[in-house]
Amino acid sequence: MSHGEVLEFEEYVRTRQDALLRSARRLVPDPVDAQDLLQTALARTYGRWDGIADKSLADAYLRRVMINTRTEWWRARKLEEVPTEQLPDASVEDATEQHADRALLMDILKVLAPKQRSVVVLRHWEQMSTEETAAALGMSTGTVKSTLHRALARLRQELESRGVDNGARALERDGRAGRAAGRGHERGRERCAA
Repeated sequence: MSHGEVLEFEEYVRTRQDALLRSARRLVPDPVDAQDLLQTALARTYGRWDGIADKSLADAYLRRVMINTRTEWWRARKLEEVPTEQLPDASVEDATEQHADRALLMDILKVLAPKQRSVVVLRHWEQMSTEETAAALGMSTGTVKSTLHRALARLRQELESRGVDNGARALERDGRAGRAAGRGHERGRERCAA
C-alpha cells in the first residue's frame, strides 16, 4: 500500500470511528468486545484498502467484515462446547455467608493502623512473600514479620470482642495457610536460584 493510501485510511478511520463503533456495539452487546470487533475489522480492512475502488462504500465493506468476524467468534465459542449425555449439576451456592464474612473482614481491618493493614493485605490477601511485602512497603523483613504478628493478634482480639469465635479460628487458619504458602513460595525461589 502506498504512503498516500495509508494516509487516506488513517483519515477515514479518524472521521468514521464513532459511527463504526456504534455499528460494532449493535453487533455485540459488550462495549469491550465491540471495540475488539472494530479493531479486528479495521486490521483486516487495512490489508485490502487499496482493493476498495469506491471509498464511499468503505462503511458497508467494514460492516460486512465486522459481521463476518462476529460470526467467526460465535462459531469458535460454539465449538468449545462439548455435548455430553448427562447434564452437570446446576447447584447454586448460597454466597450470603461468604459476603457476610467478607463484610466482617473489611470492617475489622479498619481497626488496624494503615501500616498493619498494608502488611496483612499484601501477605495474606495478595499472598506475597515476606521479602516481596518488605520490598513493596520499603521496610525490612523483620519489621514485616513483627508488624504482621501484632496485626493478627489485634484482629483476633477484635473478633473475640465481637463474639466471633469461628472468625478468630478462621483468621488463625488463614494465617497459617498464608504462612505455609509463603514458605512454599520462598522454597520454590530458592530452588530456582540454585
